[in-house]
Amino acid sequence: MITAEMTETETTETSQTEDRGIIRLPFGLLGFEHVKQYVLLANPAEEPFMWFQMVDDAKRAFLVAPPSRIVPDYQPDISDDEVDFLELADPADAFLLNIVTLRGNGQATVNLKGPVVINRRTLIGKQVILNNASQYSLHHPLAAS
Repeated sequence: MITAEMTETETTETSQTEDRGIIRLPFGLLGFEHVKQYVLLANPAEEPFMWFQMVDDAKRAFLVAPPSRIVPDYQPDISDDEVDFLELADPADAFLLNIVTLRGNGQATVNLKGPVVINRRTLIGKQVILNNASQYSLHHPLAAS
């Protein structure tokens, strides 16, 4: 159901992960359930995009972006069960990332139905299907800039 764009990253980025916190996804990502640990790599020149890199295979990463930077009116409704699982005591504890898919025709889309929600305090995350997923697209087009 959820299409994810994964790419190979440069091995030079691997050394940058030493100082980064490991984000644990107990259930993995859809289609990558076996991968449980990631790091988030950011390069100011690539903002608002970042790389959600696999710890066990540093050459593989997902292109991600925080929704507030690309879809300002995004209002995700996360279920109480997901909030409890992630131990989100306050909405400010939640850090959301949406997976970006690069299409062969040079266009990019972002998955707004199934964001990755990360607890900023515990670094535990989960890809969730929103209660209001019907309001959003799996392939929301990104404007070229």
